[in-house]
Amino acid sequence: MSELTLSPHPHVALPRGPVALIVLDGVGLGPPDEGNAWHLARTPVLDRLVASRLYGSLAAHGRAVGLPNDDDLGNSEVGHNALGAGRIFDQGAKLVSQAIASGRLFDGPTWRWLVEGSRDNAGTLHLIGLWSDGNVHSHVDHAYALIERARQDGVARVRLHLLLDGRDVGETSALDYLGPLEQRIAAWRAGGFDVQVASGGGRMHVTMDRYEADWRIVERGWLAHVRGEARPFHSASQAVETFRAETPGLIDQYLPPFVVADAAGEPVGRIRDGDAVVFFNFRGDRAIEITRAFEAPAGAFPHFERGVPPTVRYAGMMQYDGDLQLPARYLVTPPAIDRTMGEYLAHSGLRQLAISETQKFGHVTYFFNGNNSEPFSRALERYIEIPSDRVDFAERPWMKAAEIVDACLAAIDEFDPHFVRVNLANGDMVGHSGQLLPAIIAMEAVDLSLGRLLAGLAARDGVAVVLADHGNCEEMIERDKKTGQLLRAPDGRYKARTSHTTNRVPCAIVGPGTEGLSWRGDATSGLANVAATCLTLLGRMPPDDYLPSLVAPAG
Repeated sequence: MSELTLSPHPHVALPRGPVALIVLDGVGLGPPDEGNAWHLARTPVLDRLVASRLYGSLAAHGRAVGLPNDDDLGNSEVGHNALGAGRIFDQGAKLVSQAIASGRLFDGPTWRWLVEGSRDNAGTLHLIGLWSDGNVHSHVDHAYALIERARQDGVARVRLHLLLDGRDVGETSALDYLGPLEQRIAAWRAGGFDVQVASGGGRMHVTMDRYEADWRIVERGWLAHVRGEARPFHSASQAVETFRAETPGLIDQYLPPFVVADAAGEPVGRIRDGDAVVFFNFRGDRAIEITRAFEAPAGAFPHFERGVPPTVRYAGMMQYDGDLQLPARYLVTPPAIDRTMGEYLAHSGLRQLAISETQKFGHVTYFFNGNNSEPFSRALERYIEIPSDRVDFAERPWMKAAEIVDACLAAIDEFDPHFVRVNLANGDMVGHSGQLLPAIIAMEAVDLSLGRLLAGLAARDGVAVVLADHGNCEEMIERDKKTGQLLRAPDGRYKARTSHTTNRVPCAIVGPGTEGLSWRGDATSGLANVAATCLTLLGRMPPDDYLPSLVAPAG
């Protein structure tokens, strides 16, 4: 028997049907006001779950999911890591900050290799990444630290390729981050250090695609960053101001690509042979595709026409995919998440089904499995991806929830899994649009689909654990940080919020066999307690070092 084989639970039997972990992505517990899409939606299924016997709330942000402090917003990646791992691991933001503060990042071989490539070969060091302090994909402080250390290490030229946020921070906050940067650039240049912004664009339109949903996004970034092919401006701020004036209501995450050009109209920062490139995002899902574009050899990249890719030294802030070894070089070692729930189940001979649409497919697979892409047992695991629409999700807020339920129930009948994990992405993806009405519709679509899924599970003697991985759509309007009051723009309209929240999330457990269980969760409980909960429901003893189950036999 393998040491990863789980022992039977002495008081809980394996249920007749599957145990299903149903993640309602981006649905937190917020104030019941006019900015709460869940509160404003008709959600009778969720209302019943909130009133059910085995119900409580979970922490899904900050230190509860391995982030540096409790002001840090939760996100789907660290959330699904915690759900699958059953323990709390220090995550990317915290690991990078520690590596910079201690100097380990700059003492490592990858940084020295990058500096040598850009300094000794008279090349340029290029930094590409999300320019905000949202601390979900990146943090500007990390990039500032890289720039300053490059100056100290004798790098002559640095070029910045900035992906503007408006998603993890305010929807039109780009100039709040570009203004201080441009001031610092002026000071660096006055001191003889050649730093310039070279290109950029909005994160949902340029470079940061994920799960191969739309390679055109990456192509736009490649053309701007590498070949200097985009609309030219004198500065990044000018680009933002011009785009906003031309398209009123345009928010940062959808800004078109741009390049910064010199007085002669030439781009100031094409990426050329002999240069060094750092993608300074620490989170992997939206970093993998641009990494492949840089690292794939000629003839092995079918996604768009790269031209002749430049020969550069490329590194990521972290390794974004350990299975695929992407990128080959990186500055900070990712968390080593071992002995996940999925691995234990595979070694214990239990079948698993994972299903979502494209936008969250990697979350129920890669992130849930501790940043591993491949199944632990191909015979015992089945992964199903429902292709996402290539549209603004506010235009189709129902997304693929209905199709996911259809495919999930069909796969349960065919594959007979013991454990199922499902992600309904609407609350998060539509919540990020900042548009309240579509978010309300999204919540009603989730509720309708959840009702169908729960009915299907009940008919198959299944048990459901329904929760969220972080908050989002419950706060669609910005709040004053001191008073908590909803904020209005100068024109009197409410100021839309597009980012995640620090709210706790709901968790409810329903199904046959749960009658003899009692809720044991408390104010300290978080997403990492869910793995032991699911193992308990599956009639297995959780590992000793997993955080305790949220339920236990009564008595």
